Amino acid sequence: MRTGSVHRKTSETSIDVDLNLDGTGIYDVSTGIGFLDHMMEQLSRHSLIDLTLKAVGDLHIDQHHTTEDSGIAIGEAFSKALGERKGITRFGTAYAPMDETLTRVALDISGRPFFVWKVALNTQRLGEWDTELIEHWFHSFSQSAGLTLHVENLYGSNNHHIVESCFKGLARALRQAVEIDPRKADSIPSTKGTLGG
Repeated sequence: MRTGSVHRKTSETSIDVDLNLDGTGIYDVSTGIGFLDHMMEQLSRHSLIDLTLKAVGDLHIDQHHTTEDSGIAIGEAFSKALGERKGITRFGTAYAPMDETLTRVALDISGRPFFVWKVALNTQRLGEWDTELIEHWFHSFSQSAGLTLHVENLYGSNNHHIVESCFKGLARALRQAVEIDPRKADSIPSTKGTLGG
């Protein structure tokens, strides 16, 4: 089983993450931000990555630190769980429809983080979550996980649907990318012999 655990504690947040890339989509999530919890549950369920996330942050100030540090900690645990990255499919692509909305997510577990976000939201909050922080979560996750990650909302009008399709698309693309290719299970999927750098 490919598992990763992270305890991240700063003066602003205390975060514990445990994940299992070879799970069944079981989750236990608590961040103090309801809509973020909902998106983490979607991420786990649709990627089949088991996820435990416990975050306590300075929400009396705002939600920035809790959002950012949750993305960082999950990314770090994801990277740990991948280990040497031998045998992984490496690339993942998903189209995630949700009612009137369609989002495309493409990623490469490259070890060279790069993030592209082409998503327009026109409301300040979903539930109590500041929508400007959603892009920041994806950026924090991609950087600490070592992903080249492109997220593009092709069309849609309902902000809830747009954001949920982004997370579901990420989940399905991750599920594809972390799968072990039985034809090359003993090798790193790069002509350089290493991922990153």
